Amino acid sequence: MKITSTHLGIAIIILFFASQTLLADELKFKFKSPSFSGQGTGAHYLTIENQEKSRRDKIKDDIESALKAADRENENSTINKFIRNLESRIYSQISKGLVDSMFCDPSVVISCTNSDAGAFEIEGNSVTYQRVFNEDGLEVIRLTIVDPEGTITVIEIPIGIGSIGGG
Repeated sequence: MKITSTHLGIAIIILFFASQTLLADELKFKFKSPSFSGQGTGAHYLTIENQEKSRRDKIKDDIESALKAADRENENSTINKFIRNLESRIYSQISKGLVDSMFCDPSVVISCTNSDAGAFEIEGNSVTYQRVFNEDGLEVIRLTIVDPEGTITVIEIPIGIGSIGGG
């Protein structure tokens, strides 16, 4: 058998690698996910739970704010503003007419009860009124309002101050 330069080259390469000390380490496989490895699993699960809760809370808050915005938009619509304004004016005229008929000057108001006391009921609330002198000696109209739960509210309106009454 004849040794050629190719065989010689291969032999030199094999000798070169064989003469070197081969070092190797053991290959170890580890899962990086705590769900598989078990290391840090509790913290991992808490992090996931917090992220999910944050998302749920944000969705809930977004829905609530959208509903509130829709309610505000509905309340501020032109027709609702008109209805509130109309109700306010109607109640104002009713209360003015009530005061005028209860404590009025017959020469100014056509229909006067010209009474010093009375009572009526409005929306389940009992209202009594009477013309009295208070602790300061001022003549006042004392309104006593009793709501359906029994809560009592007393309002004293001075006579002759402003445009109420004629004293």
